[in-house]
Amino acid sequence: MENISQRIENYWDARSSDFSRVRREEIASADFAAWNEIIAAHLPAGQLKILDVGTGAGFFAVLLAKLGHSVTGIDMSARMLDEARKNAETFNVRADFFKMNAQALDFGDETFDAVITRNLTWTLPDVVQAYKEWRRVLKTGGVLMNFDSNYGDKNFRNEETCAKGEVEDEMLVECQEIKDALRISTHTRPGWDIERLGMLGFSVDFDEDIAPRVHVGKIPYDPIPLFAIYAAKNFC
Repeated sequence: MENISQRIENYWDARSSDFSRVRREEIASADFAAWNEIIAAHLPAGQLKILDVGTGAGFFAVLLAKLGHSVTGIDMSARMLDEARKNAETFNVRADFFKMNAQALDFGDETFDAVITRNLTWTLPDVVQAYKEWRRVLKTGGVLMNFDSNYGDKNFRNEETCAKGEVEDEMLVECQEIKDALRISTHTRPGWDIERLGMLGFSVDFDEDIAPRVHVGKIPYDPIPLFAIYAAKNFC
């Protein structure tokens, strides 16, 4: 049977073009300023070195670069990274992009002032390992921001979930099968994440649903609440 990580990579490769189109629409919409406000409010002061994990088509990379930060975006999908590079060029920003496993980073300890991710953790085979890695590369006092949804009990074949834009039925079936194969789908979130991050040495704040604050334009989104976790790496 095909390795689950390879299935996930193939899925996002197949979604890359459509996904990138939606992200460009977001950048050009009122949503961009709304995201900007939330993220800027939770970042440390100054010009920062930021890791965008699961950068996808580069939405956060563009946003953070426009704020003046040094951004590194990683993703396991080579086609998504191609889209991210094109979008960075289109919107005239500088960011570095690398193909990399979010659960095994090729960076030294305490490299980044902030780690940010969106719609990623629900697709990871081992979220605890990912959180450990993100903590490792985060400077003490730095912040981890995770924006995600509790998709565990959702049926993508019957509900308007998972799909950002027009997604063919077979892709929704694949999305459902991948989700059902992942351990994270058995947990209730964000409560599970908050507990695990606390155990790893983070001080955690969160919002149950920021969707009404960031989905303010005319772009269609799924109706599932979008939680936000803001976790500060504690001093040892």
